[in-house]
Amino acid sequence: MNRYILIRRLTGPSILLLLGVVALLHQADLVSWNIFLPLFLILIGVLKLAQRAALAAAGDEPMYPGSPYPYGAGVAPAPTAQPPAPTGTSIVPAPPQDFGRGSGGQS
Repeated sequence: MNRYILIRRLTGPSILLLLGVVALLHQADLVSWNIFLPLFLILIGVLKLAQRAALAAAGDEPMYPGSPYPYGAGVAPAPTAQPPAPTGTSIVPAPPQDFGRGSGGQS
C-alpha cells in the first residue's frame, strides 16, 4: 500500500484518539479543554507534512496499486473514437401538432 494513502487513512482515527486522550485527561482534572485546539492544529500539521514527505518519496510510483499512470502524470488519454450522440432525448419540446380545426376532440 502506498504510504500516502496509509497516512490519509490514519487521519480520522488520530483525531478521534486525540479527542479521547484530552477528554480522559480533562476528566482526571489534569488539563483543560483549552488545550485541544492547539494540539489539534499541531496534529493536522504533522499529518500534512507526513503526507507531503510520502508523496515526495513515492516519485514515479503509481498512486494506486494497479494504476498504469504514475503520480502526477495527469489523467488517462482521451479515447480515439467519439461515442455516438444520443437520439430522441432532446430537452426542447417538439412543436405542437396541428390536426385541423376541430371542436377540441368532440364530435
